[in-house]
Amino acid sequence: MSLGSKTRPPCVAGQFYPSDRDELFELIHRSFTDPIGPGKFPSKSANERKIGKVESLLVPHAGYIYSGPVAAHSYDVVHDFFQLFKSESRIVVIILGPNHYGIGSGVALSGSDSWETPIGKVKVDLELAKQLVDRSSIIDLDDVAHSREHSIEVQIPFLQAMAGSLIEKISILPICMMLQDFETATEVGNELFALIHEVDLPSIVLGSSDLTHYEPHKRAFEKDSKLLKEVEEVDIPAFYTVIEKLNLSACGYGAIAATMQVSKRLGKTKGEILKYATSGDTSGDKSSVVGYASVHFD
Repeated sequence: MSLGSKTRPPCVAGQFYPSDRDELFELIHRSFTDPIGPGKFPSKSANERKIGKVESLLVPHAGYIYSGPVAAHSYDVVHDFFQLFKSESRIVVIILGPNHYGIGSGVALSGSDSWETPIGKVKVDLELAKQLVDRSSIIDLDDVAHSREHSIEVQIPFLQAMAGSLIEKISILPICMMLQDFETATEVGNELFALIHEVDLPSIVLGSSDLTHYEPHKRAFEKDSKLLKEVEEVDIPAFYTVIEKLNLSACGYGAIAATMQVSKRLGKTKGEILKYATSGDTSGDKSSVVGYASVHFD
């Protein structure tokens, strides 16, 4: 496919999040004020937290009514990042997510010129997309892989809400991973680090994954706690060992690992668990849940 050939339309608006613009803003706002959320919607001024020129975080990607309050903890950091670098002419957000449908290339970068949500459009950084694909032996340009995938799409309205009028300065690199093995994830992480290092722009890396799927709340919590311990240590081999030993059903484990690898290369030594909860915490039904976590690497 060619770069910048079309706008990628929303495929899960009205399912994972509202298709009405006002309802969507309202639900994002409620994600912050929910008891599981950070407590308040971020103001125009940034909180007093340490923010660097490149930040990396993990975010869930379920329906907003389930995972939105957990995701809001990471987006609180994203908001502060945007405020800190609002005088810059260009900010890049790299979003890594799994390929739930098994279609398209193994590691696929969207070549659309923009992604659309009910809030509006966000442009894809076509210049960086070309650089990344030209230098990479594993990342392909392929919009088929993105055509039905929600794991990246559900991040875009949160980004738009956090950016506000700054959205014109922000561009995205959406990367969908069907291949999620250790070697692929570390290679993707290394290639993203090389790109970030070369272009020297204010950048955010978002790794999108949900954790344990469809197990009782207590068991999900126990499994996810063991996995998140290795995320806190930024220990990728141990992370994969836990995945295999526990047969853990985290759908975007490769996106997590690639984000961990970028973080390690950036000199980040720990993952701070901003929030963990399950769908049972929001729905009240703890018999069969999905685990969610927001993590900030520092």
